[in-house]
Amino acid sequence: MPPLRKPTDGELIILRILWAQGPSTVRTVNEALNVEADRPVGYTTTLKLMQIMHEKGLLDRTKSGKTHIYHALVDEEETRQQLVDRLVDTAFGGSALQLVMQALGSQQASQDELDEIRQYLDSLAADHDSEDSPPQTH
Repeated sequence: MPPLRKPTDGELIILRILWAQGPSTVRTVNEALNVEADRPVGYTTTLKLMQIMHEKGLLDRTKSGKTHIYHALVDEEETRQQLVDRLVDTAFGGSALQLVMQALGSQQASQDELDEIRQYLDSLAADHDSEDSPPQTH
């Protein structure tokens, strides 16, 4: 796995928009940012941030007429995994249990989310049990 080109919080928001919408212009990203943001985000602020992200290797761009179309160069799942791995290592001393307990203790999970978590844990336990079982001989 290549080293993470660690995005800032603002860059992560732009990446989330690009992951969801696909290749987009600065104007399209800026409009989406302003839907999410607590305060207005100016077009030139979005443009500058996306230019920096391009320089960092987080985004690529192609020219289409007078505008640039930007797309994410980093994979969503891989980025999430690397950020979570780093968080577990640095903030929770390598303990995934502590991370999960903190997340569930500080955020109100819906019943549907809790059911999905239970199903996921059950499938992990089943996978773990099958790995621990000796091979069957006939």
